[in-house]
Amino acid sequence: MTGTGKDTGKGSAPRRRGRPTREETADGPDTRERILRTAREEFAQRGYDKTSVRGIAKAAGVDPALVHHYFGTKDEIFAAAIEVSFEPALMLTTILGRGSEGIGERLARNFLGIWENPATRAPLLAVIRSALTHEAAAKVLRQFVLRQLLERIARDLDVPDPRFRAELAASHMIGIAILRYVIRVDPLATADPEHIVTMVAPTLQRYLTDPNPHP
Repeated sequence: MTGTGKDTGKGSAPRRRGRPTREETADGPDTRERILRTAREEFAQRGYDKTSVRGIAKAAGVDPALVHHYFGTKDEIFAAAIEVSFEPALMLTTILGRGSEGIGERLARNFLGIWENPATRAPLLAVIRSALTHEAAAKVLRQFVLRQLLERIARDLDVPDPRFRAELAASHMIGIAILRYVIRVDPLATADPEHIVTMVAPTLQRYLTDPNPHP
């Protein structure tokens, strides 16, 4: 019978191209980075609410348990995606390295520079849109912006009420991002970035450095 033995020797059969097996994926040195990259894409395409750990795992070609192993909960992987998106902003030496004088201008220019760059704008838009439509995403974004960015800046400058000052600065920064890049309200949406820096910098400077900002 010519058909016998046709299905034997499975171990020696050539491996199909396409998505790697779970074993290969789990053993790869770039597994975490691939999961994170996939998560950013899923959040960007589906938003926070419609993205799931299982969906991220399926798109990345891994078991959901592996996503939990590297990142924990859905909120935690969203936070990791935010951190990657805001990675340029975490280089605080460019803002703090020259002392308190002019820090409002440096902060405004650094923030707008990240948003004006098309490569970094796309993932940030996904983060902001998710935060606008889901409270859990908004909470993660607030905590990240305050703790990882603005509160660190205020604390390093040694001023009273650093958290409150950070919240005030965050309200300006995030508000500008929403109106200019998400909702696109004119004239803010089409204004020269340098004009925005000039207008916003003095207020940020006062929030972050004035020892007695009350009138």
